[in-house]
Amino acid sequence: MLIHQSLASSSSPAASSSSTASPSSPAQPPVDTPHGDRRRADHEGVFGEADGAVPDGVTVFDDGYPAVARLDPDLLRAVREAATDAADLGVTFYVNSGWRSPERQNQLLREAVSKYGSEEEAARWVATADTSPHVSGDAVDMGQANAMAWLSEHGAEYGLCQIYSNEPWHYELRPEAVDHSCPRMYADPTHDPRMQQ
Repeated sequence: MLIHQSLASSSSPAASSSSTASPSSPAQPPVDTPHGDRRRADHEGVFGEADGAVPDGVTVFDDGYPAVARLDPDLLRAVREAATDAADLGVTFYVNSGWRSPERQNQLLREAVSKYGSEEEAARWVATADTSPHVSGDAVDMGQANAMAWLSEHGAEYGLCQIYSNEPWHYELRPEAVDHSCPRMYADPTHDPRMQQ
């Protein structure tokens, strides 16, 4: 999960069409797009690539970025296999977010509380560092609507599942999905028992 911010000034390929949610997504986020991990300065400090910030144009094959390189190896292998197959149809898997440092995750949570006005509302979009699958390297957020749509249709074949109805960009590895399809999505992270720790 991650905090969202407007990309009106962004012109990258990763940002150009990511504001469109997957057609199967019943809920729209109250903001434009999920690009909270883009490299930027804020009032409490600068979080760079070492903390998991992702510059525009990073794909799932870009090992030079900790956000990609520090993903769980099985998740990364599945995402790369899916990306290779999707590339045959002209779909590129840009990464908006992958692994994050605990410090970056805590900063995103503080920003979400400030943006949404309460810890309860922020929890619908951003997990704590103790519960976030991004901190453990077990989640990747995709950057373009066509990649999200492709994964929505084909992700289970690779064990890649959308976990939250309100986050069509957020994918985690569920190997059992290859044979049994993805589990039912939670409405948002506040319904996920993992977030209740």
